[in-house]
Amino acid sequence: MARILILGAGFGGLELATVLSDRLGEAAEVTVIDKGEAFVFGYSKLDLMFRARSVEEVRLPYADFVKPGVRLLRETITAIDPEAKRVTTDAGEHEADYLVIALGADYDLAATPGFAEVDSEFYSVAGAEKLAGVIPSFSSGRALIGVCGAPFKCPPAPSECALLLDDELRRRGVRDACEIAFVIPFGTPVPPSPETSAALVGEFEQRGIELIAGRRIASLDPGRGVAVLDDGSEQRYELFLGVPKHRAPDVVIESGITEDGYVPVDTATLTAKVPGVYAIGDCATAGVPKAGVFAEGAARIVAQHLVAAVAGGEDPDRHLGQGTCYIEFGEGRIGSVDIDFLSGPDKTGVFNPPSPEQMALKEKFGTDRRARWFGR
Repeated sequence: MARILILGAGFGGLELATVLSDRLGEAAEVTVIDKGEAFVFGYSKLDLMFRARSVEEVRLPYADFVKPGVRLLRETITAIDPEAKRVTTDAGEHEADYLVIALGADYDLAATPGFAEVDSEFYSVAGAEKLAGVIPSFSSGRALIGVCGAPFKCPPAPSECALLLDDELRRRGVRDACEIAFVIPFGTPVPPSPETSAALVGEFEQRGIELIAGRRIASLDPGRGVAVLDDGSEQRYELFLGVPKHRAPDVVIESGITEDGYVPVDTATLTAKVPGVYAIGDCATAGVPKAGVFAEGAARIVAQHLVAAVAGGEDPDRHLGQGTCYIEFGEGRIGSVDIDFLSGPDKTGVFNPPSPEQMALKEKFGTDRRARWFGR
């Protein structure tokens, strides 16, 4: 019986395990390892910050992930040996015939001097929960939303944060006493889609949100309330909402399988440089944005490879890097962008303007995955 070991229970790991269960059932021994207790959709962090949702409301406990032929173990991974396909955790060792690394990206606060002292990132559940208690007390001054490096997860999320913060301040009647500025290392908010970027820039202009494009936060000076950009210029703030620099988790880097902080893979097959080892999602360099929907798409391709290896059958498809990202435009409006990174000669992004239909599609995106992965 083939032993398949999946490290990480995010979008990629959950979808891969689900497809393997559907296709192989008890014909393979599939083990998923994750140190967490529950899955949380990335967009739920904005719900924590701006919609008074509680962590309990957005958590999907891993105890509810029950699939034939699959074990989900809550253990902390302490070492990975890609050559031997051996993984050490705080509970023992696991060996496999096939290893899939889907551990996501970690946040490197130390890479941006002063960030750890400010302690105001909104990309983790804990960070979003903390800021949910800070934002209601911000009633005057300058709010600065800043990205500390690229690539980063869910590229539209900082734009969404700026627009939802604007909503929040207007709701409380203090917007005129506040400024909002947004620093992003890209030239536009959503580079693959000029239409989407133009729509977001139009919203910023209409709401008086200052966009500082093509720059990143290089350091923070909390004593002076100043962020220093990578060109040496400074931006003052009374409230800083930050996106930390990303990289693969330490345990992945220490395995020797990474380059420049991520696992390089063949973009068509998601195979790493070691035979029988794959990497999907935010920890991998796969030629696609770092977002859950792209990890999910990569998982389906890896599943095809593993099913073919274990049970035979059709040749696997090529990874095309396609997916839809939903975007909050504020005031309860949802739009989206259909991204295609790898199927043709150029990256494309088709903009779908905010509409009730897009809102319904985003809701369906969440409900479908809750039902598929957690049976609820």
